[in-house]
Amino acid sequence: MRHDVHIAGRQVLADAGELIERFGEYAASEAVRRAGESRDVGNLVHFCRWRQAARMIALLRDDEVTGALH
Repeated sequence: MRHDVHIAGRQVLADAGELIERFGEYAASEAVRRAGESRDVGNLVHFCRWRQAARMIALLRDDEVTGALH
């Protein structure tokens, strides 16, 4: 079970949603590919952006409850 869930902002959720809509079951792979491409050209900001999107996609697809329950 994941306890520490950090969402960097609305853009991460929007990126994840866009990738899911466009790439379906391959959305996380596409996010990882984009992160790698950004890393390869030295763009740390976009590397982090796409890695966060990949994690968000995993969270959205996970059936397990994550984080604090109120």
